Amino acid sequence: MFRHVAALLIALLTSAASEAAEVKVLAALVLQDALDPLVAADERERGNRITIAYSTVGAIRQRLAAGERADVVVLTTEAIEDMARKGELTSHAAVAATRTGVAIRDGAAAPDVSTLDKFRAALIAARSVAYTDPKTGGAFGTYFAQELERLGLAQAVNAKAVLRRGSHEIVAAVAAGEAELGVTFISTIVSTRGVKVAGPLPPPLLATEPFSAGVLRDSTAGEAATAFVRGLHDAKAAEIWTAMGFEAAASP
Repeated sequence: MFRHVAALLIALLTSAASEAAEVKVLAALVLQDALDPLVAADERERGNRITIAYSTVGAIRQRLAAGERADVVVLTTEAIEDMARKGELTSHAAVAATRTGVAIRDGAAAPDVSTLDKFRAALIAARSVAYTDPKTGGAFGTYFAQELERLGLAQAVNAKAVLRRGSHEIVAAVAAGEAELGVTFISTIVSTRGVKVAGPLPPPLLATEPFSAGVLRDSTAGEAATAFVRGLHDAKAAEIWTAMGFEAAASP
């Protein structure tokens, strides 16, 4: 009898192990605070093993172009839609968005950034300004560098710029007093100690950056990859996105 029970247990464990899948995810750095708990929840609920690597959007696109294999990408919606048009994805869906704004150190007086003219004045008056180094491939850093050029502020701001790799390093620089202002995603500002939001970027500057997830065409994770993406925009995920300062996408 014992042998029969032991054999049954071994068979069940073997079957469960064979059904568990490994899903490799490449995601934008700004999403880390929300994606880490979402990955943990997926592993608990589905028993799959999720490995996730964070980098800038540009760097991830370069890695994939160089032949790196992955199952799921979570990037800016602009990047995901471009990949979909090129036939690189089998499916994709919006997952969340974050507003863009200005970070200052706790205790510092907040500059008025409510209009474009006042934001320009704040950038000029600041001793130092941190934002994502465009050379790292960060989507928002590239956008902001272009806006500085358009506003005629590139030379003035870049002379005192504190360039960093992604939003977490930007707010860390502000918290440490290495930069007076940080221009980045509000979701990262509100989740970091030592900094606060001076205000959102004024119109017509980018107000919100949406993010989407997609299953790569060469994924070997099958249904597990699709289920992971589906789980990023369900009701439970919405609670995590919101708690981490993001705006959750509407459930399909």
